[in-house]
Amino acid sequence: MKRRDFFKKAGAATAGVAAAATTLATPAIAQGNITWRMVTTWPKNFPGLGVGAQRLADRITAASGGRLSIQVFAAGEMVPGLQALDAVIDGSAEMSHGAAYYWQNKSQGLSFFTGVPYGMTNRELAAWVRHMGGQEIWDDIYDQFGVQGFLSGDTGTQAGGWFRNELTGVADVQGLRFRTPGLGGQVWEKLGASVTNLAAGDIFAALQNGTLDAAEFVGPYNDLALGFYQIAKNYYFPSFIEPGLATELVVDKAKYQELPQDLQELVRYVCQAEYDEVASDFAANDPRALQTLVNDHGVTVRQFPEEIMEAGAVAAKEILTNIRDNGDELTKRVAESYVEAFKIVRQKTDGTDSLFLRAREQYFTLD
Repeated sequence: MKRRDFFKKAGAATAGVAAAATTLATPAIAQGNITWRMVTTWPKNFPGLGVGAQRLADRITAASGGRLSIQVFAAGEMVPGLQALDAVIDGSAEMSHGAAYYWQNKSQGLSFFTGVPYGMTNRELAAWVRHMGGQEIWDDIYDQFGVQGFLSGDTGTQAGGWFRNELTGVADVQGLRFRTPGLGGQVWEKLGASVTNLAAGDIFAALQNGTLDAAEFVGPYNDLALGFYQIAKNYYFPSFIEPGLATELVVDKAKYQELPQDLQELVRYVCQAEYDEVASDFAANDPRALQTLVNDHGVTVRQFPEEIMEAGAVAAKEILTNIRDNGDELTKRVAESYVEAFKIVRQKTDGTDSLFLRAREQYFTLD
């Protein structure tokens, strides 16, 4: 899909829904049915993430037989994308769909529930949150704001980003104006970049007008739709700062707890299903989108120089150690829990999965 076509369709949809949004002062309740509003950080019909948010809403509506209907508002339709969580906190919406590391200004501990540089893969993160105490600490953080978070999607290991010029070493990073959020943004800052965060729909313009020198968002599936290839041709892989990025669904906790128990469980399990569904979507479509970028748009795929990879690992360790040793009580608890779980779950990844993948790459092909 061409970028202008993607945003043209999104804009037309936005106009209609935005008009409807003005009539929704409170959630609708009729004949025992409830309508909740979900605000997202993603553009309308955005591949993988925006589509995943809509599918999650549709699944809840269908599985509940309409008892809990979810109306989705893309970024900018009710509130700007990076104000989605605040809309739930202040009661303007009942749900938000985004990424927890967007809200690290509220608690740095939230970044751990999206992705940690050189940290957990998507399967490892789910294991920590679901089975090793991560969800309970996440609940404690969000309790401060009256909300509840659930893992709701997963992109897998992301791309490293789009750069106007080839990178030969850390020296090329100095002063680089780079869009990249979360703890990963802090890593790039330590390497010398000037880091900022922008919502998906704002990145292209910042690249085009020269406000940014480089940007990373997710990977080929999303980046093709966003049109970054029109500005920068050097596409780096893999991301060492986002090895298994997770999205979140956040709900107003008081309203969530007022739901019948079966609807509470339905929301929880639809989120779990979407975590896997979104991952499958990206696994299927990232490679195809990358082929399009290379074959049709002249993109050059590159790997980061060893010097940058090594410096990034050093910076990541320094940041995580500092958070664990000097953060506030809840953030320290998150970091300690994450690190202890990471030591366990990486044993399988390093000792089994990665060994198999290396053997497959070396020995096995199919014509």
